[in-house]
Amino acid sequence: MIGRTADILKARILIVDDQQTNVELLEQMLRGVGYTCIESTTDPHSVYALHYANHYDLILLDLQMPGMDGFQVMEGLKEIEVDGYVPILVITSEPSHMLRALAAGARDFVSKPFDLVEVKIRIHNMLEVRLLYKQLEQHSRKLESLALHDALTGLPNRRLLKDRLSLAIAHARRNKGTMAVMYLDLDGFKKINDTLGHNTGDTLLCMVAERLVSAVRQEDTVARWGGDEFIIALWSLSHGDDVSKRISKVLEAVSQPYSIQGGGVQITVSIGASIYPTHGADAETLMKSADRALSEAKRNGKNNYSIATHTDILSIAHG
Repeated sequence: MIGRTADILKARILIVDDQQTNVELLEQMLRGVGYTCIESTTDPHSVYALHYANHYDLILLDLQMPGMDGFQVMEGLKEIEVDGYVPILVITSEPSHMLRALAAGARDFVSKPFDLVEVKIRIHNMLEVRLLYKQLEQHSRKLESLALHDALTGLPNRRLLKDRLSLAIAHARRNKGTMAVMYLDLDGFKKINDTLGHNTGDTLLCMVAERLVSAVRQEDTVARWGGDEFIIALWSLSHGDDVSKRISKVLEAVSQPYSIQGGGVQITVSIGASIYPTHGADAETLMKSADRALSEAKRNGKNNYSIATHTDILSIAHG
């Protein structure tokens, strides 16, 4: 409860009233309670830009102001609150405006002249709801991220990879270009797990993931496929030899020594690659072609790669 109160007192608050005396009264009252992030304006036309820049947790809004009333301000704020939550507590001396304000999107209201005890309670209650709403929002985003990313390495998982692959293929098709899929398998990873332990193995997987991300372009996608297998979706390629160059860069990055808990660890990777549209026109076919090429790379020795051939597609189609 103490933590929640501390968070509430850090809430960003904006006071909007054309009467400077009202602004000063509310600001003094809020600071007396312990609120620390308070701003104010007597110009209703500035509220939109202020909220867009600062994302206030609460806006204390006077409804009756010359030039632009509170109802007009609320309409403008709805346009920038994409989640539909407009954190407004209206201030009015007109009882007939209260229900209208709630219908227009306000979350609560206080009456003029102020009952300061009532104002404090309504502000606290509204901010408590706002805080819970934000926590729920953050939790939902975290769950969404967990559903799309590998828990150990933080890389995209299979689900997100499929979406990224589909986008890369669609982009290549639309632009009559090429893209590629790299299927990676670490050489001798089981032996490292068995001799040095799973904690060292997990640390190594995370370090390999970081190197893979550093070895490709920002627009490319590095995903963990499972165990010690990774997939890299290479976005638009400009030359036929781009794939070989990018694979060589990945091979070199992975094969450099690793320092884990003061000890040196060495590992290499085998890679199979397929190119759109030569080795497949969809994600499934490209993945199968890359998998077959990976098997070929393993047969040819560790720390090696192989690029799919046309016969791979024929055998997939008729196998």
